[in-house]
Amino acid sequence: MAYLDANAAEPLRPAARDATLAALAEVGNPSSVHGPGRAARHLLETARERLGLLFGARPADLVFVSGGTEADALALHAFGAGRRLIIGATEHDAVRAAAPEALLLPVDRAGRADLDALAALLAAGPPALVALMLANNETGVLHPIREAAGLCRRFGALLHVDAVAAAGRIPIDFASLGATSLALSSHKLGGPAGAGALVLAPEAVPLFRPLIEGGGQERGRRGGTPAVAVIAGFTAAAAEAAEAPPVLAPLRDQAEQAALAAGATVCGAGAPRLPNTTSLALPGVKAETQVIALDLAGVAVSAGAACSSGKVAVSHVLQAMGLGPLSGQAIRVSLPWNATAADAAHFASAYRAMAGHLLRPAA
Repeated sequence: MAYLDANAAEPLRPAARDATLAALAEVGNPSSVHGPGRAARHLLETARERLGLLFGARPADLVFVSGGTEADALALHAFGAGRRLIIGATEHDAVRAAAPEALLLPVDRAGRADLDALAALLAAGPPALVALMLANNETGVLHPIREAAGLCRRFGALLHVDAVAAAGRIPIDFASLGATSLALSSHKLGGPAGAGALVLAPEAVPLFRPLIEGGGQERGRRGGTPAVAVIAGFTAAAAEAAEAPPVLAPLRDQAEQAALAAGATVCGAGAPRLPNTTSLALPGVKAETQVIALDLAGVAVSAGAACSSGKVAVSHVLQAMGLGPLSGQAIRVSLPWNATAADAAHFASAYRAMAGHLLRPAA
């Protein structure tokens, strides 16, 4: 099986597995004051220090959560009170579900946020909270976050950035982005599932409202006992991704060239994108049909995001890009950190065979 669905979940990195197993040997609760509790606390705070360094943030401003969905929901709750909500039209469902009444920021046909439209929305009313992802999880398209942050500062708005799809694939320096907050997720960069983080700008800390109250954990910002072992694995995965980033763009391009030759369209090809991600539409063929055909050929891909209880539906991302019927005819290919040339070649062969069969005129 060629596993090419890394944007749903990356394969677990060996360093993350080792760090998780080692941390599982610790029995203490990090809130306890005895020796085992202090040992667990040391693991937790060491992870916080390392992640802060890796992502250009102060460790004290990093809040551990259960994953990207909680990080997004926490940010919108923490900073949204009394503010208009503006979200990108191609945001992940974690943001869309947490802000159902939000104004939508349109994107162009390549999937990039329309900054002129953002300026107009910000100027049209009282201060806002804007949610705009760093990289789209379906197309890999990168949004102009620094420019958007500048507009937000100009109009007194706050900016939350979902960096779940981008982390581990491109360098991220939170301080230089100019955002209010940033969401991260462990299993999207090769760590175990069950941990994530919300990174806060120093000036945002006084504005913060917790979503989950509890025993004062995470400096009172998120109640509940931290998943120390998972957080240790998360940190190890992030460190490995930063120290030895995989070279995936050539393999992605190889897959795209094969698909283009077979009649596909690359969605978002005109914009800067993640090096591991491509969205391929095959005109006239349902996405679900393609996913099943490729699975039978030993290639694991998906149709858009993998957070909809296994459903295959029309992509709101591609709809927002104005791609019409292609919105239900595209698959997402996302290469994992350990992808090989053989995986790309396997995909190319399987895709050509699938397209040749499904596009063949009926006798």
